[in-house]
Amino acid sequence: MPDPTYTPPAIWSFDAENGGKFANINRPTAGARFDKALPRGEHPFQLHSMATPNGVKATVMLEELLAAGYEGAQYDAYPVNIGDGDQFGSGFVDINPNSKIPALIDTTTSTDTRVFESGSILLYLAEKFGAFIPKDPAGRTECMNWLFWQMGSAPFLGGGFGHFYAYAPEKYQYPIDRYAMEVKRQLDVLDKQLANNKFIAGDEYTIADISIWPWYGALVRNVVYNASEFLQTHEYTNVVRWANEIAERPAVKRGLMVNRTWGEPQEQVPERHSEADFEGKI
Repeated sequence: MPDPTYTPPAIWSFDAENGGKFANINRPTAGARFDKALPRGEHPFQLHSMATPNGVKATVMLEELLAAGYEGAQYDAYPVNIGDGDQFGSGFVDINPNSKIPALIDTTTSTDTRVFESGSILLYLAEKFGAFIPKDPAGRTECMNWLFWQMGSAPFLGGGFGHFYAYAPEKYQYPIDRYAMEVKRQLDVLDKQLANNKFIAGDEYTIADISIWPWYGALVRNVVYNASEFLQTHEYTNVVRWANEIAERPAVKRGLMVNRTWGEPQEQVPERHSEADFEGKI
């Protein structure tokens, strides 16, 4: 086992074998690693993603828009297997130079518009359709507060707690304790907010909920990291109530299936091109 009192060298160097579960894809460089064009469907939006928490934000948003009657939100969704390194293909890097899912193309603009980063995708779609974002300045600002809260907070949950608790090749107390403490603090922030609000930003379901639910809703429902007992997530009763209510939304159920390539067959819609792709799944 490596020395837990590791002393950093004067100059860091890349060790390809020291990355845990994702050692085969993690590198300290950006850019395409191979040539691969992206498929293109017939619908206005082209989504390239995977059903991780960040990917689920985009598919839930698109399914919610369609459920609300916005037919202009029809989309084709293609899977990007990040474990295999699909995100480093030249076509994907062209639409997201950061090589992270999800990435979206809007073909309805004069030239194709690329949209990357999950929070940016949610805001782009909310503004384009005038949906799931309050129209009054105060309500919009509150919604944006929580959208940006999630973008800043979730890395402590995923790359911090999730990595060291679930994925790191060795388990060390300090990083697990440090990130567990922060995640419980974040859950307490949400619990206090939801004590007096039906949804995250008030009485209205918004992109704030769509952004936060795939991470923190999954955590309290024990869908990610198998850490509910360790973190005692049942204590956050308002978060649990909110998470379970959103999980029952039909559009959320569909969004969870899109670009999913694991689990039971009825849970998977690896590619999505129409509502017919969900037949027999729900």
